Amino acid sequence: MPRALLFLFRWVVFLAACIYLWRQWSAVESKVTLEWLRNAAMMQGGIWYSIAAVFSLMFVNWGIEAMKWKRLISPVERIDMARAYKATLAGAGVSLLTPNRTGEFVGRVLFLRPESRIQGAALTVLGSVSQLLVTFLCGTIGLVIYDRAHPLSMGTMVTTDAILIIAVVVSIALAALFISPRLIRRLLDLLPVLRRFDRHFHVLDQQTRGMLIGTMLLSTLRYAVFAAQFLILLGVFEFQVSWIDAIKAVPVIFLITTLVPTMMLTELGVRSGTTVLVLASVGGDATGAALASGALWVINVLLPAAIGSLVLLLARIRTNEVDT
Repeated sequence: MPRALLFLFRWVVFLAACIYLWRQWSAVESKVTLEWLRNAAMMQGGIWYSIAAVFSLMFVNWGIEAMKWKRLISPVERIDMARAYKATLAGAGVSLLTPNRTGEFVGRVLFLRPESRIQGAALTVLGSVSQLLVTFLCGTIGLVIYDRAHPLSMGTMVTTDAILIIAVVVSIALAALFISPRLIRRLLDLLPVLRRFDRHFHVLDQQTRGMLIGTMLLSTLRYAVFAAQFLILLGVFEFQVSWIDAIKAVPVIFLITTLVPTMMLTELGVRSGTTVLVLASVGGDATGAALASGALWVINVLLPAAIGSLVLLLARIRTNEVDT
């Protein structure tokens, strides 16, 4: 990437993150959340321990993702954990500008040598496939269990059966891609603009069984951490349902949220709306559900993305011309 284009790209990501942060901070929902936390803290001081736990797990969450990415790209380039963590956060910053946060790989590969970036991007896609696979597998199983006990009312346009069929089909497709990464290479080759990079995509054919199993285990661990954060926040916002029902509902919420196309300006609304829709079937408080979902998104997505945009702006990144 030319130095001038990289300079522009960094500033666009950083300014977009700043503008979005300001919009969210000024939003009515943010003020309601902060006021609720202030009042709750006055009545029960222990609430801050729960909030601290969620913030701590945020660093664990992204640390697991950084470890997974570092491990995946090790055949291409070996980097230390600190640089992998910075790259992962930078990817989160770039993802603010792309649908469903699909642009993470762009921010990450900038932290690799220029000659390693295309291979690194291909391996990053494999890591994303593993995380999606865990989300769909857990969500599909969760939907079957949850809907049987608490039938969901999805409206007239979409039925639970339709969501289940889509989830099963997508799960099978993702499993096929993950078990046989050469299929990802073939899909990439279908795009004429990418076909000329085919020689770089051979790294997908070289994935060992041990590498795939390790990647899947780390993706599952990250999913568990994310779910734990959500459950803690539901407790913080006094969502009045049993823990068993909440545990069964969380995979369904993650599944439906993943299925709905989102952009930066709509993701929070989709997450909150989905949470309220699913948890309403067990008689939970809509306000508590929305606040917990919003807080999870701010802590796990928006805050890391903001930090990542700053990391991307200040980091030393190698270009095809000279180091910057």
